[in-house]
Amino acid sequence: MIVVMQKGAEAAQVQAISELAEGWGLKVHVSQGEERIIIGLIGDETRVREPALEMMPGVEKVMPVLKPYKRAGTEFHPERTVIKIPPARHGDRGLAIGGPGVVVMAGPCSVEGRDMILSLGAFLKGAGAHLLRGGAFKPRTSPYAFQGLGVEGLRYLAEERSVVGLPVITEVMDTRDVEMVAEFADIIQVGARNMQNFNLLKAVGRCNKPVMLKRGLASSLEELLMSAEYVMSEGNPDVLLCERGIRTFERLTRNTLDLSAVPVLKRESHLPVVVDPSHGTGHWDLVAPMAKAAVAAGADGLILEVHPDPSRAISDGPQSLTPKRFKELMVDLELVARAVGRNLY
Repeated sequence: MIVVMQKGAEAAQVQAISELAEGWGLKVHVSQGEERIIIGLIGDETRVREPALEMMPGVEKVMPVLKPYKRAGTEFHPERTVIKIPPARHGDRGLAIGGPGVVVMAGPCSVEGRDMILSLGAFLKGAGAHLLRGGAFKPRTSPYAFQGLGVEGLRYLAEERSVVGLPVITEVMDTRDVEMVAEFADIIQVGARNMQNFNLLKAVGRCNKPVMLKRGLASSLEELLMSAEYVMSEGNPDVLLCERGIRTFERLTRNTLDLSAVPVLKRESHLPVVVDPSHGTGHWDLVAPMAKAAVAAGADGLILEVHPDPSRAISDGPQSLTPKRFKELMVDLELVARAVGRNLY
């Protein structure tokens, strides 16, 4: 249920409504817009006495919420969410994801070593990337495949941040590792296979770092939004939604990249939307056209796999761009972004 406050409503009036709703056993979410304050009431709405709410000072109207994703949806929160990432080093500028600038996250599928991460990070920053992606813990289809360097990989990512200055996004796979990963990461990634790992979603919802949720292999957009709801219900409002392709009958691509998800998610939710054309296609030659299409469709960010020598990559080499191709793509992305009234951040 939504309580729309009158223009100019006072803080004391908002507080009075919050206390009344909490007395009914409901959770309260207050959204401050440019002209209106919207109070979301979450819980058993049969306890709500609508006439009592409507007569409260400062109330303009009371409305039911029809969508199940209350915190993630635009009904509760009509203003777009912009997620702020602090600068990696003193003197660097921070990031804002969800605003007019498109943010590019780039790096290898797996952290393979210290020298590789530091040198690649320096190149990517010089080419215009905004965050370094790299997996320290890797969920692999085969139990015999490389599973990542673990804590050692996290330390290399942290060193890159302090030396090169690119903030870091990396994946967490286990509830026991959330606090540790949060110490090293600027954004915590929940991978496609864990999109509905509800205990993990609750755990990242209790940390104070932004969370990027990747859409599951066979998940609907509503299921993705409900996973975001799990994170947000624990008190973490900074969630990014990532379209990374879904499994279909098509065999010429690794997955089917659903670019229609971008405008749909931006219609249904106020959260920033990121696209992963690397996993979405599985082939390096398809990454650039899909990345440009994603920006044209309205994506707030891209996450791309880049490796200094894809032929020797421990994981996901076939879908990784070389540094040279990444640099060329960044030039094209700027042109596409400007064509649709945006820019690279």
